[in-house]
Amino acid sequence: MIATDTNAPDFTLPSTDGAEITLSAQQPAPVVLFFYPRDNTPGCTKEAIGFSHLAEEFADAGVKVFGISKDSMASHDKFVAKKELTIPLLSDEHGSVCEDYGVWAEKKMYGKTFMGIVRATVLIDGTGKILRTWPKVKVDGHAEEVLDAAKAL
Repeated sequence: MIATDTNAPDFTLPSTDGAEITLSAQQPAPVVLFFYPRDNTPGCTKEAIGFSHLAEEFADAGVKVFGISKDSMASHDKFVAKKELTIPLLSDEHGSVCEDYGVWAEKKMYGKTFMGIVRATVLIDGTGKILRTWPKVKVDGHAEEVLDAAKAL
């Protein structure tokens, strides 16, 4: 996982809000990036809904929130519509952003080893510096914890 007190790698990715999102263009707003393995899976759905329920509070705090996975835009669009998500999802189909942030890693499940996205969150300040990371996120209460950290900026 990427280290704190370093500059966040810049990127431009397509978004479910119909635009392309460039990280550096979000400045001077702080940004939360939550990386998740896959659309429409139980943990990922719960996490995306958690951030969506707090979207207005993040906005009131001046913080922008984006979910990132390697799913296609078509998958993201279906996920947003089906679960009524209000947080923009960004598609990193080629995986370069996931690699830059150190969340594309070896995982193990049911005795099998494979490469995948490790659920993680990054809080970036208004100058583009990484203030805090949450590696290997447990979903319950996570969005609230990130909101508390973001409000403390």
